[in-house]
Amino acid sequence: MADFSVVGGGVAGLVTARRLALSGADVVLFEASDRLGGTVARHEVAGIGLDAGAESFAVRGGVVATLLAELGLGDDIVEPRPGPAWLQPAIGPAVPLPATAVLGIPADPLAADVVRVIGAEAADRAVGLDSLPLDPIAADATLGPLVRARFGAAVLDLLVAPVVHGVHSIHPDELPLQRAHPALAAALAETGSLAGAVARLRATSPPGSAVAGIRGGVNRIVPALAADLERTGGGIRLGTRVDDPTALSGTVVLAAPGLASPGGEGRRIDLVTLVVAQDELDAAPRGSGLLVAAGAPVAARALTHATAKWAWLREAAGGLHVLRLSYDVTPAEPFATARADAETLLGVSLPVVVDQAQVTWTRPAPAVLPAQTDVSVVGETVAGSGLAGIVAHAERTAAELLAR
Repeated sequence: MADFSVVGGGVAGLVTARRLALSGADVVLFEASDRLGGTVARHEVAGIGLDAGAESFAVRGGVVATLLAELGLGDDIVEPRPGPAWLQPAIGPAVPLPATAVLGIPADPLAADVVRVIGAEAADRAVGLDSLPLDPIAADATLGPLVRARFGAAVLDLLVAPVVHGVHSIHPDELPLQRAHPALAAALAETGSLAGAVARLRATSPPGSAVAGIRGGVNRIVPALAADLERTGGGIRLGTRVDDPTALSGTVVLAAPGLASPGGEGRRIDLVTLVVAQDELDAAPRGSGLLVAAGAPVAARALTHATAKWAWLREAAGGLHVLRLSYDVTPAEPFATARADAETLLGVSLPVVVDQAQVTWTRPAPAVLPAQTDVSVVGETVAGSGLAGIVAHAERTAAELLAR
């Protein structure tokens, strides 16, 4: 009989099962489909191996880098091309995102690169609002109301919302402060202003990029986790659907979104990948890509110029360019829409599309925690989107289970 039964073979389930097995526990992981990894997956477009889901992870906290080092992938961690991401405003041409910001929240609302996006009047209003006394921060506070109260609606709608949507796939009104940045609430209390808090967080951040990737794709973490789990004696059962987790042996860990959030609708996200031949893109006219503000003249919510972002992929593509566009609402003609959106966002015509692919994912609804005290939940339903948060939560959960 297993000590632990883990239901769901995404990254959260694999990380939890591996950590439990490393302790010497008897662990069995059940996955309903015929493959592991969940939304961390690989596909080929134009013969190039690409991530079909997440292509990077947040470096804050170092939890993913530590895991990759344990898996023998530490030397393959890579940083993206230096330089700011760009923003496509609702009106006007694309502009670089403000240089000194956290999730789009500027450290100085009067900085020229901020005023260029929100306008002088909104910048002055932000300074005035942020000079008011700071109300106590509630434990369940979310980012949107805080930015709206301290900086005004223009900063929230034109800067913060596009960035948060691009990173977390939700509106700032739904993003808890702890998930936005674990040190934000403390910095607010210490400085008494949002601008001061962001400046402090920026000053204490380590130099370098806020995200990193893996040479060959983030999807490489999945087979590495699976191999390590089996090496330590853990069992993996693919194609095994679990309808009643309470019938499993040992302590149960739910890493399956459908069981953790029954009845939750979640959010559909469509990712369209275009592989194109266009020499004008060699200059990376929009850096590593763009986030899109609501009301902009495109349907995409973000575009990543992946071959400009990652040196390893630029080499693998052999002169072609890889563009990834994400959509909250599935276009009637995904490939035609993606091509037109890419041309608008990049300011470059794309006459030659070598290959294209569409992948659809569902961001699950928040978990409905089970009443049984012997069932734990890991994964995106409790940790939110983002590999770093998911891995950190899975590691903490495994440690807590082992400490009981």
